[in-house]
Amino acid sequence: MSSTATRAAQSAAGPASAGTDVSVPTPGPSADPGSPKAPQSRQAATDYADYRLVPARHPWRWVGTAVVALGLAAVVWSLATNPRWEWGVVAQWFTAQSVVNGLLETLKLTAISGALGFILGFILALMRLSASPLLVSVSWTFSWIFRSTPLLVQMLLWYNLGYLYEKISLGIPFTDVRFFEVQTTTLISQFAAAVLGLTLNQAAYSAEIIRGGILSVDQGQLEAAAALGIPAWRRSTRIVLPQAMRAILPTAFNEIIGLVKGTSIVYVLAYSELFYTVQVIYNRTQQVLPLLLVATLWYVVITSVLSVFQYYIERHYSKGAVRTLPLTPLQKARRFFATHAAVTDNRAKGTR
Repeated sequence: MSSTATRAAQSAAGPASAGTDVSVPTPGPSADPGSPKAPQSRQAATDYADYRLVPARHPWRWVGTAVVALGLAAVVWSLATNPRWEWGVVAQWFTAQSVVNGLLETLKLTAISGALGFILGFILALMRLSASPLLVSVSWTFSWIFRSTPLLVQMLLWYNLGYLYEKISLGIPFTDVRFFEVQTTTLISQFAAAVLGLTLNQAAYSAEIIRGGILSVDQGQLEAAAALGIPAWRRSTRIVLPQAMRAILPTAFNEIIGLVKGTSIVYVLAYSELFYTVQVIYNRTQQVLPLLLVATLWYVVITSVLSVFQYYIERHYSKGAVRTLPLTPLQKARRFFATHAAVTDNRAKGTR
């Protein structure tokens, strides 16, 4: 009876043991979870403190830098060695009194026309955003006319306004009452025609720039401010305009830089700005290219100064759009030299 039960148990366990390798772990010191000598499943972390830092290599960047440096060196060499540039003549006339006077007139035209143009452009932008159909139509028509006609034509038209209207008067419309009356040729001088043409032309473009900047502000912010009970004036000056300035400034500075160069067209009125003064000088001395180079260098100086102002003003108004302000050129230079000094020190330590 016992032998039969033993064979039955062996036959029942046989197939399972044949198909499966069952191993029972033997208890030992490693099976004890509380044992301090339990094996670790990970290897110890590698210590990288003694490793030498190797900067990333950019061979194509160096190739491109070398090619551009060679081209720049060739241009500088040509400017320095070609006697036809007549750098002595350029140095002679660069700070001449007549040229400096013309430069001051250019800056005066730029400042007056730019300020009046953006003020008028701001008014036209508000008119364009108004709910009044008349204000919208007048603003749109103004921008359409002055953006559709060349600035040179506008200058000549304003200068010859006396041919159309002999007198300009101020009084009550549709009556004979006059408070003020003057000859048009007396009122519209060369300077007045230049300022008038530049201002109105600038206002047409400034209106669209300002309107686009205002429309770039999310409408939901205005609705939230109105729901909080903030007055309309504070909504415009404290919420809309600071955010709109980020969209307005880049294009507005481009317009100002274009206005600086656009003042050169005033030469058709024989007004003594920079370009007309240079023309008068080279017509007398026949030194055309050196005098043109004098005007070019002064325009480059003006636009460079304006570009510096543009960078810092845009950086100021970017506070609400970025977490950290972009580095200034001086800060970038300090960071560059500090980084390269650290790399040099690491290389020196690695060679020891």
